[in-house]
Amino acid sequence: MHKTVWTLLFTLAASNAWATTAEETYKAVCSACHTQGLAGAPKLGDAKAWGKLIKEGQVNLSADGYLGVRGMPARGGRADLTVAQFANTVVYMANQAGGNWREPDEAMLKKMNARIDKRSAAKK
Repeated sequence: MHKTVWTLLFTLAASNAWATTAEETYKAVCSACHTQGLAGAPKLGDAKAWGKLIKEGQVNLSADGYLGVRGMPARGGRADLTVAQFANTVVYMANQAGGNWREPDEAMLKKMNARIDKRSAAKK
């Protein structure tokens, strides 16, 4: 990712108060790229772009995004996001584009964490 984008991400993340809802997390962390479509990020509400991602499935998309995928840094550049916080924000974004996802329950979070652990181990 271009240095300017990274600088913008970290500046915005550091300057915002901690978000408590998925929409607030989106505004504080994700909007820097997902509003403008920076570095190929699917824009919030873009049903065509998000439709492809939604087909990957909630567990896969959330877990892969948590670790960083395509041009996106891990956790959208906000290192202190938990899996649940990140996943809830992905739900918010997917649903803005026509998805019908729900906030992950304990069983879904367990699947996400298993995928994260598997992908992390494969990188070593």
